[in-house]
Amino acid sequence: MRGYKNRSEAVRDLLRAHLEQARQNRGGAGHCVASLSYVYNHHERDLAERLTALQHGQHDLTVATLHAHLDHENCLESVILRGPTAAVQGFADALIAERGVRHGQLNLIDVEVDAGHAHGHGYRPAGSGHGHLHLKPKT
Repeated sequence: MRGYKNRSEAVRDLLRAHLEQARQNRGGAGHCVASLSYVYNHHERDLAERLTALQHGQHDLTVATLHAHLDHENCLESVILRGPTAAVQGFADALIAERGVRHGQLNLIDVEVDAGHAHGHGYRPAGSGHGHLHLKPKT
């Protein structure tokens, strides 16, 4: 079972997954970090341009994108996102719904936002001051 050394570790991870799903089912309030992965056919008319335009349109949510060529037709992209949970979910839904996108999957993790630092740069929700944020996964 996934290489767990004992049942306690497996139960712990099952419980965390269940709590995370329950937290997400309660609504889109709060902030998250997320990994969005999808496969698409790069020969699909204007699809690569549409996907890029979607990402540029939500540049405040997008941290990084990894692009891999699977074969002569298909590409895999993984996008790391962070921001308000509702906005991240909406962006992922819109991207996965694009004609030609297949196998879309969003892995979303709720985080607590700590805006206590006043140095550096990075993602900041409105009204958070001038420092960078620490995004601590909720447990």
